[in-house]
Amino acid sequence: MSQTRVGFAMCGSFCTFHKVLPEMENLVKAGYDVLPIMSQTAYSTDTRFGKAVDFVRQIEDMTGHEIIHTIFAAEPIGPKKLLDILVIAPATGNTLAKLANGVTDTPVTLACKAHLRNERPVLLAVSTNDALGTAAKNIGLLLNAKHMYFVPMRQDDPVKKPNSLVADFSQIPESVLSALSGRQLQPVLV
Repeated sequence: MSQTRVGFAMCGSFCTFHKVLPEMENLVKAGYDVLPIMSQTAYSTDTRFGKAVDFVRQIEDMTGHEIIHTIFAAEPIGPKKLLDILVIAPATGNTLAKLANGVTDTPVTLACKAHLRNERPVLLAVSTNDALGTAAKNIGLLLNAKHMYFVPMRQDDPVKKPNSLVADFSQIPESVLSALSGRQLQPVLV
């Protein structure tokens, strides 16, 4: 049996990287071949949560693969059928809007478009402060889209950030198995 190939795409919700990276590592430890992908913003931006070069080094050491971080490098994902599943974690409101509206102007969105041409699953791990506001319509569209699955999510701070939702990143491994079987892990909202 061949090793399951997981594309793991990261967008610029930098505050969640410390929760997302252990789940990427859990997939590697579970025996998946993890191909990392980052938006140009996530790949190159230093923030109060860490330096870009440190995240890049950690991810490449963990997965044994160079990070795909350009549109040019993401394009072959579809024609070469490089992935069995694509995980986007964290999936920002900006990326959700682009996916819901067919915009493919980042390495992550192009990787998704290229991967979907093979009718294979995409797993979205939402992290956005406007999920229950302006991003709600995009989440709704993607919930109804073929081959799109979600990591269960919850309000992370209903009092101070009432429109914010964040995925339960610890459920990424279980959500991967479910999506590979063509099922949405339930409940979606926890």
